[in-house]
Amino acid sequence: MPVIAIYIQPNLLSQELKMNKDPYDESNSERRQDLRNEEESFRLQQYEGRVEIGRRREIFAWIINSIYFLVGALEILLFLRFLLRFTGANPQNEFTQFIYNLSAPFMTPFSTLFISPTANAAVNIFDINILIAIVVYSLAGWLAVRFVQFIYNRP
Repeated sequence: MPVIAIYIQPNLLSQELKMNKDPYDESNSERRQDLRNEEESFRLQQYEGRVEIGRRREIFAWIINSIYFLVGALEILLFLRFLLRFTGANPQNEFTQFIYNLSAPFMTPFSTLFISPTANAAVNIFDINILIAIVVYSLAGWLAVRFVQFIYNRP
């Protein structure tokens, strides 16, 4: 005859043994209240865990969106610089000076990378260095986002 093994959790067995068969007994109602309290405590812990996961996701989403925003703003600034140089904008104009001065720190690593071809007596400048800077900063932003995602997905 085969033997059937039944595993009963010790907690449940002890809880069932503590309850009397009489449903109106005070010890049963107290035990039921204890079980309800334990169940409520367990559900509260689950809810708090989900809230914490949500907060963590929100923080990482904010970080990723901030990186995308900053890199996007930098790319727009560099593209404006490229357009102003390519169209031969007056370097004495205040707006042109503002864009050049604002983008100068980001162009410093690339400023002498290549000699830029010119046209119309050096008024229209096709600045390859700006295009390279746009690509490099885009790649750096993408790598930063991937790094944040890597950190977030770690166990």
